[in-house]
Amino acid sequence: MWSIIKARLKQGFRTGTFPRTLPVLPERFQGLPCLDNARCKKDCQACIEACPANAISRSSDGIVLDTGKCLFCGKCASLCPEGVIRFSKEHDMATFSREELLRKDSSEATHELQPRDEIRKLCKRSLRIRQVSAGGCAACELDFNVLNTLAWDMARLHIQVVASPRHADCLLVTGPISKNMLLALQKTYAAVPEPCFVIACGACAISGGIHAESPEVRSGLEGILPVDLYVPGCPPHPATLLEAMIRFMGLKMR
Repeated sequence: MWSIIKARLKQGFRTGTFPRTLPVLPERFQGLPCLDNARCKKDCQACIEACPANAISRSSDGIVLDTGKCLFCGKCASLCPEGVIRFSKEHDMATFSREELLRKDSSEATHELQPRDEIRKLCKRSLRIRQVSAGGCAACELDFNVLNTLAWDMARLHIQVVASPRHADCLLVTGPISKNMLLALQKTYAAVPEPCFVIACGACAISGGIHAESPEVRSGLEGILPVDLYVPGCPPHPATLLEAMIRFMGLKMR
């Protein structure tokens, strides 16, 4: 016992200071995409053809990048001869609407999720989450689980995972919604007391991701459940997800 106590004292305080300070992100982190359509050649299709998730399209105003489909692999940025697309280090990427995930002509990484009053009134003191993995690869699930570890400790912010949907304020859904998980997801949603908020976590839950064309999945939550918060990424970085939930609750940040 004494050895355990000494080891614990030697370890010291290991929980990070986020969200009071900005998170420490890895060097290779791909954040909010920035587009400079003024540099784009209209006959160029390099980024569109290179994208494995069909996240890039062309409109009358130029290139549009859908972060709800994007895998953040960076292939488009590396292949673009004009440097139209680049990935910033901005980790705050969540939105309240699907349309806000579409990145158009924006040379700067400017984005801020403004909390909604009706959600803040209900969730500002605590948020209880039931997580549902609807056919995912486990990447989003693992990065969500990281938030329960010593380094992030989301419980200090009154965010906790519950075992029963009866005790939940919201569902956090990952995966492209496989046919075999559809009924289970719908039953889980029905079991949550009203109002039930829904968080779409990751490209698969938002749009189906790279599985969108498969006949075995429903290509995300659209048309199945009403989504209140979209958190893009493949998978979303723990800082992206935690920041999204904090802003969702309307808590004070830095």
